[in-house]
Amino acid sequence: MTAAVLSPARPQAGSPWMVAAIVVVPTFMEVLDTTIAVVALRYIAGGLSATVDDGEWVLTSYLAANAIILPITGWLSAHLGRRNYFLLSIAVFTLSSALCGMATSLGQLILFRVIQGLAGGGLQPSSQAVLLDTFPAERQGMAMTMFGLAALIAPVIGPTLGGWITDQYSWRWVFLINVPIGILALGACYAKLRDPDYLVAQRLELKKRPFQFDGIGLSLLVIVMVSWEVMLSKGQEWDWLSDPSWRVQILAILFVVGLVVLVFWELRHRSPVVNFRPLRERNFAACCIIIFFAYAALYGASTSLPALLQSLFGYDALDAGLVMSPGGFVAVLAMPIIARMLGRGTDARWLIAVGLFVMTAGNYWVSQMNLDVSPGEIIWPRVVLIAGLAICFAPANVAAYLYTPKELRGAAVGLLSLLRNEGGSVGTSLAQTFNERRDQFHTLRLGEYLDPFNAAAQSFIANARAFFLQYTADPVASQQFAWQELANLRGQQASSLAYFDTFWIFAAMTFALLILVPFMKRSVAEKGAHLSSE
Repeated sequence: MTAAVLSPARPQAGSPWMVAAIVVVPTFMEVLDTTIAVVALRYIAGGLSATVDDGEWVLTSYLAANAIILPITGWLSAHLGRRNYFLLSIAVFTLSSALCGMATSLGQLILFRVIQGLAGGGLQPSSQAVLLDTFPAERQGMAMTMFGLAALIAPVIGPTLGGWITDQYSWRWVFLINVPIGILALGACYAKLRDPDYLVAQRLELKKRPFQFDGIGLSLLVIVMVSWEVMLSKGQEWDWLSDPSWRVQILAILFVVGLVVLVFWELRHRSPVVNFRPLRERNFAACCIIIFFAYAALYGASTSLPALLQSLFGYDALDAGLVMSPGGFVAVLAMPIIARMLGRGTDARWLIAVGLFVMTAGNYWVSQMNLDVSPGEIIWPRVVLIAGLAICFAPANVAAYLYTPKELRGAAVGLLSLLRNEGGSVGTSLAQTFNERRDQFHTLRLGEYLDPFNAAAQSFIANARAFFLQYTADPVASQQFAWQELANLRGQQASSLAYFDTFWIFAAMTFALLILVPFMKRSVAEKGAHLSSE
């Protein structure tokens, strides 16, 4: 038995709260970077003399690189040491952020975003693993609350902050703002973080064995995640499975076949680069599904609502952000309350169920609205949606890891982080696709009876023609303007119905997740909690 195993536990250099405050900063910075650049795409494309479609590779390249690294963070932490890997990730992320801000061409920016995504992938799992090891079992709820404040608030405020920075300064500051924060986080983590004894022992044990690198597994992972991210990003633009160039179909085949082969290979490899074994534990598997679809609903709603407000309500980016921002404040208030309930022995399963039901109510509330609502009437459904996710986030993370053995915790954290991020990507893509398809559907349906033989349409045309005649004194032009006004009204109503249908879909999605809760094991984070997989 190694000395590391025999030695007493090596605590972090500082109180758990200090450690938590330090490690969530890089997490917040990285999660923010997945959304903050969205609103700056047009400015980035214009500043680098590129088209908006080409500029989208700035997002796709980051997400693909991020997705590749997330599931292998457990392997990297085991071989490099979690503290070393975390510090390396912060340093490279900070440096690549500076390079992104100084890029002089789109090609350079995409390259630096790939590096930034590879480095950023290690921040979320490492910080979450540090929190799980720093806080005792009865305080796991509070630990996940600290992590949740970063993982939940960042995507909520990201688009608003990105729009404000771009409008007031330059799109380059969307990336350069990470530099001073990253330097401070690197110094604090270097001074305060230590690896726990079980990780030290695990690393010493790995050093005694012949080094085995799962190159085939890594290659399969790259194929799967790149195919997946490009398909999600470009699927609607290329018309999904109807793509005449067969790009989407090829990507779908590569993803499905690659994923099947990857799982088959990794489950039989002695030292897998992606460890799928944590998914055998039913609590962890259920929480992975819940977090994936909950974040799909969050990101889908978070992209649909600003688009709805700006396209149909006439809001600018700042006003849309102000309507959405109260949800973030509610999350900050709700999560400590949930953490206290978990600390007092409340079963995490029932909090997850309540949170999913509240999320359902928030999305359904929006789906029943119309174009005559005031800003205040839009704020409250958004508040309800974010409150629901705040209620279920920490309990879902507690339930996920409660029965996961420590030796599999690194792999489990990486998998859950991957699914959380990919849920956001799926939600964004689903919202865009479903909104465009439903817009076409409602445009056709609303136009079925808008013809010269419809009495209501004739009355509208007559009134509109009389109105325009006062300004043009041209009967022919007035008639054309009247029909154009009717077409504009039809388009506006069709677009609004499409947005509201999208929120209805997300409400149905979160409601369907409730079926998983009864199949989970009792999940109470209490002192001396016994971890098992029974």
